[in-house]
Amino acid sequence: MSEAEMTDGFHLVVEALKLNGIDTIYGVAGIPITDLLRLAQAEGIRYFGFRHEQSAGNAAAISGFLTQKPGVCMTVSAPGFLNGMVALANATTNCFPMILISGSSDRAIVDLEQGDYEELDQMNAAKPYAKAAYRINRPQDIGTGIARAIRAASSGRPGGVYLDLTAEVLGSALDIGTAKNSLVKVVDPAPPQPPAPEAVARAIDLLATAQRPLAILGKGAAYARADAEIRSFVETTGMPFLPMSMAKGLLPDDHPQSAAAARSYAIGNADVVMLAGARLNWLLSHGRPPLWSEGTRFVQVDISPTEIDSNRAIAAPVVGDIKSAFAAFNRTLKPGRIGRQAAWIDEIGKRKQQNIERMAARLNADPSPMNFSSALRAVRNALTAHPDVYIVNEGANTLDFARNVIDMSLPRHRLDSGTWGVMGVGMGYAVGAAAVTGKPVVAIVGDSAFGFSGMEIETICRYELPVTTVVFNNNGIYRGDPPDKPYSPTGLLRDARYDRIIEAFGGAGHHATDTPNLTRVVSEAIASGKPALVNAVIDPTAGTESGHIQSLNPRSAAAQKT
Repeated sequence: MSEAEMTDGFHLVVEALKLNGIDTIYGVAGIPITDLLRLAQAEGIRYFGFRHEQSAGNAAAISGFLTQKPGVCMTVSAPGFLNGMVALANATTNCFPMILISGSSDRAIVDLEQGDYEELDQMNAAKPYAKAAYRINRPQDIGTGIARAIRAASSGRPGGVYLDLTAEVLGSALDIGTAKNSLVKVVDPAPPQPPAPEAVARAIDLLATAQRPLAILGKGAAYARADAEIRSFVETTGMPFLPMSMAKGLLPDDHPQSAAAARSYAIGNADVVMLAGARLNWLLSHGRPPLWSEGTRFVQVDISPTEIDSNRAIAAPVVGDIKSAFAAFNRTLKPGRIGRQAAWIDEIGKRKQQNIERMAARLNADPSPMNFSSALRAVRNALTAHPDVYIVNEGANTLDFARNVIDMSLPRHRLDSGTWGVMGVGMGYAVGAAAVTGKPVVAIVGDSAFGFSGMEIETICRYELPVTTVVFNNNGIYRGDPPDKPYSPTGLLRDARYDRIIEAFGGAGHHATDTPNLTRVVSEAIASGKPALVNAVIDPTAGTESGHIQSLNPRSAAAQKT
């Protein structure tokens, strides 16, 4: 048989990805995947090469959230795989469809622990942190392996999938006829899962009894692309709603039914709560007192039946995909069935107004140096002319304040640390968002959070992505140290000039110490469509330890009890 009639694992992987519409790969090159990445690029697949696998994985994960198609990250074996594992675990926890593909060492040597180059049983290491993990040992199984990974990542509750490619399988030869027949095009990887009609009726019946109903929208609702269905239901029923941070923009933050400015009051006093793609985890105090009332009853809409009753008894579970569920709710609704409770709406409105006025006073103050509120007002002013900008947000205080200050009007345009609250996602998310949307991205990050992935500024500059990074620089994790004291465990370099980092890579650096200048340089950076970094100098004494979740710090929690 002539050489022209043969192919190999490298080509089969690329053909399988292309057949299934995978047009972008994020990764870090090295043994044994360098030639695979070169081939993929030559065959028309976009490749974004990162400086660290964790950032590449985060880019793939957020691409999956934004497109509903698994983002693909490729890494080298062992240490590179382990670096990517952080992003894979984060994708699984956040329910983002992602596939981590890593090259691995010779199975025969690994299984006997004979000490191969970067020896590690990667598939079994990945299993606890992934929705699924597979290993491909024969070239004729590459098509099936990639198909299974795509379907596992996308279907039901999405998540991270690990796919192990041994160096042997990549280099193995296969005749072209067998190779072509082995490829699999995945048909309908995430089919709709409509809820049972009786579950829909039970939920509507419970909501009809509510005197103080509340809808909480989670990032699962944003992922579902059920924007029109959810808006129709909320506006038809007239019930107040609260968006979780990555669900902001499903309905505009300035919508009259938004209860975000009266969050604690609405949660603490609601008698029936509808959870739509939101989990009763730590972000919602597990549904327990003192934030929640013992008497609150719940409707929960989730694609995973195992999520029901995870923290509180759910009176009306609705298991199915959110788009189908809300379409069914809207068909079932009858005029006047779920009343607009005037007293409840009025009281929420009063609380909102009081809190908005208090917030306005903080935002309108103009201290020198800037604090988080004044700096965010300046950034918000710059963003008003760019409603289609994607916002990436991470940090402790930077995240907490920005969530409340930066309003969103479009769905899936706010990307943050999500369920795990993990730092270091910023630059990877920024690259992924810019890559799959082609829109400007503004990353609002704390100086500590920036440090986890700051070298990816070079990646942003190399690919000339329209990313503006605003570093809120207060010289520390949470806050800076007094100038006459040695550096504490939470202290960072005083007066660091992060803007000069991007200048080394050809991007535009800006240094802002007051609000007018901060608004101006952020506006200019967005308008330029080019890589930029703004070093926004914040008062080193601004910020609280652990931000708004200091109660989770054991020492802080103990101090609060004394």
